[in-house]
Amino acid sequence: MSHGQRGSQSQWDPWKPQSQQPWNSGSDSQTPDWAALAEASETRNKRRRLLFVGGGVLATVAVGAAVAMAVMSANSDDNASGHPASQLPATAALPSSSATGPSFAPTSAPPPLDPKDFISSAQKDTAPLSADTLFPGARLTMGENVYKKGPTADTKSCATAVQGTLGKVLTANGCTRLIRATYTKDGIAATVGVAVFDTEAQALKAKGQADKKSIVKPLSGSGVKAFCDGAVCRSTTNSYGRYAYFTLAGFPSGKDVTAKDTKVFRAGDDLAEFAFQQIRRRGVAQASAAANH
Repeated sequence: MSHGQRGSQSQWDPWKPQSQQPWNSGSDSQTPDWAALAEASETRNKRRRLLFVGGGVLATVAVGAAVAMAVMSANSDDNASGHPASQLPATAALPSSSATGPSFAPTSAPPPLDPKDFISSAQKDTAPLSADTLFPGARLTMGENVYKKGPTADTKSCATAVQGTLGKVLTANGCTRLIRATYTKDGIAATVGVAVFDTEAQALKAKGQADKKSIVKPLSGSGVKAFCDGAVCRSTTNSYGRYAYFTLAGFPSGKDVTAKDTKVFRAGDDLAEFAFQQIRRRGVAQASAAANH
């Protein structure tokens, strides 16, 4: 039995399952149309290549998007602390070469002891005291002037070693001791007397109360002739610590001292300076000894 050609025949689509394959419409022998099959295979291969190319593009786009997301995520993490990534330190900060060890509260050494404190009170001024310690040696050199030491004296009866108004002043202020020494040079004789008190206040008061008639008694003997016995002489008064010191300078010949006799003035000033230095040395020595204990 022969079958006529179908009035409508579905076209075979290689991408649609169950679609009808193209057979030769002009033959009833059911022989495949090889040309049609080859054309369909070529069409299928082209579509597959297009899918591969499209898939590659999509994959590339997907990878690029993933990388961009990763970069954005990293930047977001860096900025989470509120600081730009460029401001973050690349490496840990190292201590500078000027860094030092642990610091401690500054400490200060105790202030040095004041030598004057030791000669302003009998309680502290306990070093040995005598004519030999206060006026040591056989000569006294003050600058260019060299004086020869004469007699010395040491008494606890202060008023007996002075004259004029000085005895009353020393007694009223509690003088406990008066040490004297006489020095000579080129026909000039000068006596220095150091009065000792218990406190600095007493010495200062005695100094303030002394007047022009408050004079230490000149000390003669041991080869030194009497001087300033009725003649005009030059005197000085001063104090330091618990000590008040006085000088009297003049001519053993009995000549009056005038303003032109600069050597007499110089002798009195040298002895006054020497007395001050000796008193101060006592303070320095005692302060040093106390600091070493």
